[in-house]
Amino acid sequence: MSIENRPWVEKYRPHFLDDIVNQKGIIKRLKQFVKDVSMPHLIFAGPAGTGKTTSALAMVRELYGRKMAPNSTYLELNASDARGIDVIRTYIKDFAKAKPPMDIPFKILILDEADNMTSAAQQALRRTMERYTKNCRMILICNYSNKIIPPIQSRCVVFRFSSLNDEDIGARLKSIAQKEGLSLSTGGINALVSVSRGDARRAINYLQSCGTISKKINEDIVFRVAGEVPSEKIKEILVNAIEGQLQLSIKILNDIISEYGLSGINIIKNIHREIYNLETSEDTKIQISKLLAEYEYRLSQGATEEIQLKALLANIVMLKDLE
Repeated sequence: MSIENRPWVEKYRPHFLDDIVNQKGIIKRLKQFVKDVSMPHLIFAGPAGTGKTTSALAMVRELYGRKMAPNSTYLELNASDARGIDVIRTYIKDFAKAKPPMDIPFKILILDEADNMTSAAQQALRRTMERYTKNCRMILICNYSNKIIPPIQSRCVVFRFSSLNDEDIGARLKSIAQKEGLSLSTGGINALVSVSRGDARRAINYLQSCGTISKKINEDIVFRVAGEVPSEKIKEILVNAIEGQLQLSIKILNDIISEYGLSGINIIKNIHREIYNLETSEDTKIQISKLLAEYEYRLSQGATEEIQLKALLANIVMLKDLE
């Protein structure tokens, strides 16, 4: 159906799907759904901050144009809040079974965090999807598609979103910083990309937090806001401990805790990210990994942070004697 024969869409409208980054294969297929004015039930699965919800809303906006109206042409719910069977049997069912407006082919229900729904709620949703497909198409958004029951998966087309690459996140951060009047150094960009770990939403949130501190954002500001330590300092602790320098490694650890105000759990997470980049034997990396698992558990059970972190470094020092 051409745009001219679709009265609910203005002829010259923005292409919102074009702004989604690093998901070219998925966006191409979604654009085809918009062009055909037809779509099946969909599941968007993948890591957080990769554009799942944004893609769903962009497709709805391109499909309906000015006729996009909450609770009329589309409905967005978060299953983390509305996760019980009663919500499925009442609110969602009522929306799905009501016929769409005369000039709209079908309504769309966006169900975010669908993997948090109970099994009973998913069973009720399965029947609703089956009975009211003509009136309403559903987009289920989740981090883990394996938590969606097989009967629902068989009724949907699954789109798997991948983590964003560093170049795409960096380019988007530069664009935002320019529009917000922020000076973002190369080190600052690299730090934001590093702490975001493929999550664009997290990177943008950190950028906003950094912007409240200073208009000039560098690596040090980013690490302070993110509650993380530059990898060089963590590596320095590990190298000294592996070489048997217990007092020196403890001193560096105390300086980092004092300077960055990190908790014991955060310190262990930072160490865990660095051990696999060390120039040491594989056996040493394995032993350190086991130690980190043990001491992370101790801290989670309420053990004293200072004692446990020093004991961790002492155990890493003792690995030298076992070689």
